Amino acid sequence: MNWLEHILGSNWKITPAGGSTGEAYYAQNGGKRLFLKRNSSPFLAVLSAEGIVPKLMWTKRLENGDVITAQDWLEGHELSAEEMKHPRVAALLSKIHHSSELLDMLMRLGKHPLTPHEVLTDLKENQKILGQVEPRIEIHQAIHYLENHVQEVEFARHVVCHCDTNHNNWLLSSRDQLYLIDWDNAMVADPALDLGMLLYSYIPQQDWDRWLNQYGVEPNAHLFKRMTWYAVSQSLAFIQWHMMRGEYKEASNRMIKLGEMMIHHEII
Repeated sequence: MNWLEHILGSNWKITPAGGSTGEAYYAQNGGKRLFLKRNSSPFLAVLSAEGIVPKLMWTKRLENGDVITAQDWLEGHELSAEEMKHPRVAALLSKIHHSSELLDMLMRLGKHPLTPHEVLTDLKENQKILGQVEPRIEIHQAIHYLENHVQEVEFARHVVCHCDTNHNNWLLSSRDQLYLIDWDNAMVADPALDLGMLLYSYIPQQDWDRWLNQYGVEPNAHLFKRMTWYAVSQSLAFIQWHMMRGEYKEASNRMIKLGEMMIHHEII
């Protein structure tokens, strides 16, 4: 953390913020509080301007080319699974998906629209390696399902997708402002990618129509098919990610949830 002390000075108390990259920190000096991250995407500035993440305070470039960003560190809490049902979650996700500013910026940063075929190819390539370590029938069934339906889930309209709408990434500040944080994996893709995982994880199926109306879309069979396809593909991607990191307990937990989802919705 010497680079942080060099930027901030020795009067700041710096603590790791956790996360998968290990490149995020909290800094405090009296009443001043910052959230610092190394090599955040330039996309962060647009997210801040749109009020989707806490305010970006400053950006500094180190001599080695690394970029440090400092955001306002807010009092607040991560949403609970129950709080994910609130209409404000649907409203904020709709704002993100309908923002031309976010889409323009992500496209300028070189993100091309992600297609279902690309998603499937990546999953199969990863599984060639992981299947040698721990072959699982649930994985085989899920990939078989994705293969059988990949032609049916093409969709022309692409938006900015967060790609990890887990409740831990939703922050409600003490000032009652809702944010969606941790944008490292953002993609340009079918909005069903975000919708599928969120609804399957947090919204009872009998409430899907009402939630989607709050989001601002008319539910239809093709949307449901795309949501299911992407929910399965994202579940597989997270399982693979945890296995590659040696986090087998978390991979196993997600495997159980994938199996339950596939049985409940008659995917297998």
